Amino acid sequence: MDKMVHLSLRAMQGVMNRQTAIANNMANADTTGFRAEIVSAQAQYVHGEGLQSRATPNEYVLTADLNPGAIKSTGRPLDIALGGQSMLAVQAPGGDEGYTRRGDLMLTESGLLTTGDGHPVLGEGGPLIVPPADKVTIAEDGGVWIVPTGGDPNQPQQVDRLRVVNPNGSEIVKAEDTLFRVKNGGALPSDPDARLQSGALEGSNVNMTQALVDMIETSRAYEAQVKLLSSAKEMDDGGASVMQLPG
Repeated sequence: MDKMVHLSLRAMQGVMNRQTAIANNMANADTTGFRAEIVSAQAQYVHGEGLQSRATPNEYVLTADLNPGAIKSTGRPLDIALGGQSMLAVQAPGGDEGYTRRGDLMLTESGLLTTGDGHPVLGEGGPLIVPPADKVTIAEDGGVWIVPTGGDPNQPQQVDRLRVVNPNGSEIVKAEDTLFRVKNGGALPSDPDARLQSGALEGSNVNMTQALVDMIETSRAYEAQVKLLSSAKEMDDGGASVMQLPG
């Protein structure tokens, strides 16, 4: 019965991976610009001597749902909602380039522009730093404009432009830090046609109703594997009793 036991254990591990992804989606239902994770399952045959008689299930996070979330107006000048499939380029914790749909931007004391979760926003020349200003606005094309401290409000100055990219035609993956990256490394080129909406935020695209249904389905799948383990034990005990010699 060892084959049945190992297959069931692998299935349980896959179900737990799926349940973790669903729980993460539900926890981020209110996170700005969050993209729901998609779990994929496939059979992987056990290779070795003899016939390939066993196929263990392998369930893992494949990618993310890139459908847009609902956009709500905030009136805050540093809030932006990206249009279409566009993504904002940011500096990842490891120093490489990552991409996000999160648009709740803010300024640090040093003038560094960051996302709401602390990732430095990239401009055309690197991390975007805003000089001291009386007013900061972001244009539809991603241009960052300021009115310098004590300057004329009718004569704003552009300090940089947000690096906005479009992943169409490229394969991107979602990492554990919630940032997207180009698969196998590299960086996406800037999209000069990208447009954004200032004073608005895009919400999460998690469908809570579907997530709850998926969670129930996953729990039942786990229970089914537990019952399979119990059946395997009963069959093994029955086979052992048959093989016992008379006392």
